[in-house]
Amino acid sequence: MKNKRKAFWKNFKFKYKLTITNENTLEEVVGIHVSKLNGASVLLASVTVIFLVAATIIAFTPLRNYLPGYMNSEVREQVVTNALRADSLQEALNRQSLYIMNIQDIFRGEVRADTIHSIDSLTVARSEELMERTRQEEEFRKQYEEKERYNLTATDYNLTSGIIFHRPTRGMISSEFDANKKHFGVDIAATPNESVLATLDGTVILSTYTAETGYVIQVQHGQNMVSVYKHCGSLLKKEGDTVKAGEAIALVGNTGEKTTGPHLHFELWNKGRALDPSKYIVF
Repeated sequence: MKNKRKAFWKNFKFKYKLTITNENTLEEVVGIHVSKLNGASVLLASVTVIFLVAATIIAFTPLRNYLPGYMNSEVREQVVTNALRADSLQEALNRQSLYIMNIQDIFRGEVRADTIHSIDSLTVARSEELMERTRQEEEFRKQYEEKERYNLTATDYNLTSGIIFHRPTRGMISSEFDANKKHFGVDIAATPNESVLATLDGTVILSTYTAETGYVIQVQHGQNMVSVYKHCGSLLKKEGDTVKAGEAIALVGNTGEKTTGPHLHFELWNKGRALDPSKYIVF
């Protein structure tokens, strides 16, 4: 092996003489002594120099803009600015379309002008209703509903589809819904004597006082929905009264033995099954 290695390096370093001879006089004009090692070194040096020159030209000249995936910083900034501008224009166009549709509904008498505070509030409240569905959206909706028809996890959505719940009172959730702990509603920490509002149109089926939950009022709604309001400070409606969504039916209080301060315990039931109110109402 050593002899073969030595022979290889000897052959690789062996120098050859290249000469240029005058054809008439046979006089040697130029003589160059070269080896395979010299040739490889010259070739490697030439490739390195060519690579460095090409890289320098591409990096410091406008030719870099023609490379795939490379973009001038100014061009990139302009593209981002134009994208943001187009998005803003699209949003403004959508709001303008909703504005015009709302004005048309008011003129036709479908929406009473005295029931809204501003056009913006009406636009936000009815944006999904006014947005036209595309053909792809309709097809996807049909396929999804057909696929999830017998899926038990889709029951809550089907029960409450098309229902807009009114927030029962202003405040923050202090205790979440937890059926495992038999807490079948949410506790909303609120200011004492704050109005408690009916979440949907319905009829009062219970208006009483209990030792554990204090003043309690229950409202029967359509689609077998029942809402329950506990620990109220006082009740404003009696059994048999018809109420509208957003109408005051009680005041926030701290009554009953199982209470932790001024709050409203709110429950939502459908066909005897407790629902998590936080899934349907933004508190």
